[in-house]
Amino acid sequence: MHRWVKSSYSGGLENACVEWCPTHAHERGTVPVRDSKNPSGPALTFEPAAWNAFITSIKAGHFQG
Repeated sequence: MHRWVKSSYSGGLENACVEWCPTHAHERGTVPVRDSKNPSGPALTFEPAAWNAFITSIKAGHFQG
């Protein structure tokens, strides 16, 4: 069973979260990301290097409005 993890940047709103699945990433080499409001809907998948670059950019504050 794959465990999905909610983003800590989702602002605490239960229905406004981005989730990713680290077990899938480890097992299959791609990082799936989905909308927690629609868990049975489609997921975007990213190569690990692209996902890491995205997370690094978020942590560096590059996407703050």
